[in-house]
Amino acid sequence: MKVKYVLWVFSVLMVSLLACSNQEQSQEVPQIQATALPVITIMTHDSFSVSKALVSAFEQTVQAKLVILKSGDAGEALNKAILSKNNPLADIFYGVDNTFLSRAVAADMFVPYAPLHLDAVDNALKLDPENRLIPVDFGDVCINYDIFWFKAHHQVPPVMLEDLIKPEYKGLTVVENPATSSPGLAFLLATISRFGQDGYLAYWQRLKANDVLVTNGWKEAYWGHFTAASEGDKPIVVSYASSPAAEVFYAETKPDQAPTGVMIENGSAFRQIEFAGILKGTSHLALARKAMDFILSRPFQEDIPLQMFVFPANGTAVLPAVFQKHARMTKTPALLAPRLIDDKRDVWIREWTETLL
Repeated sequence: MKVKYVLWVFSVLMVSLLACSNQEQSQEVPQIQATALPVITIMTHDSFSVSKALVSAFEQTVQAKLVILKSGDAGEALNKAILSKNNPLADIFYGVDNTFLSRAVAADMFVPYAPLHLDAVDNALKLDPENRLIPVDFGDVCINYDIFWFKAHHQVPPVMLEDLIKPEYKGLTVVENPATSSPGLAFLLATISRFGQDGYLAYWQRLKANDVLVTNGWKEAYWGHFTAASEGDKPIVVSYASSPAAEVFYAETKPDQAPTGVMIENGSAFRQIEFAGILKGTSHLALARKAMDFILSRPFQEDIPLQMFVFPANGTAVLPAVFQKHARMTKTPALLAPRLIDDKRDVWIREWTETLL
């Protein structure tokens, strides 16, 4: 009996000693916690896209977690940024284009900064001499046409805006509403550049008489009515000069030639330039500058073409093969001064709406 009691006491003592030892060890080993990266938020439009690999490269280079805040179409996103400028929702805004540039600058909500690689950007794209808004990409909005449809119907595709009002093109064209669509607005501006403020409405009246179809947005026009992309009946649509590259890239069987052509000369294509800038009030100014450096760097710029099907602003960026072969760029873009666009945009849209709708 005494032996059992002694054994019992010994076992209790051993358990106690082990518990104390483990407690001492746990107190001696420091608890290492990972330091969370700061967050850089980019506010942008719904069409913004980057690859997963690019996001990882951004976070490693900038040493910050990247958050993308999509906020509607380009105009809607900019309006949200302006309304929240005293308490910004992000550190950087990406997606101001030259149709809204003056409005964005007038809001006085961007920090001037000339990022690295800015010297590799064509001066023709730099529309803000104070570097509050930096050009990051561009593309030409223009007429696209279905090559095979025109061959099958033994017709010649259009080569200039004036062709669209000819009888042989009656009922063949679909365009987007400039009040609700970014490419629609760009195409309206191309007609104003081509025919002047005194002549563009007469041109649109003749387009209307030639049975032009108007849709609210690009997806409805391109995927809903364009014969090259849908069961629609319109072989002519307003899209981008890089759209043929997208047709080839997304095709299950890659064709040697794009199924669509573009009409880009004779002042028929409007050059859209997108800008990015650091928002005043950011709590991560130094990181935002590093982020802008990265946005203009080759890794980011070379990711743009196959993500958003526009051209990179950095002239040293290497284009993917499908872009080199099938994307187009006009030599004579239709351009209007950003200040003029800002002053007259709403007037032009209202006049267009009264005339067409």
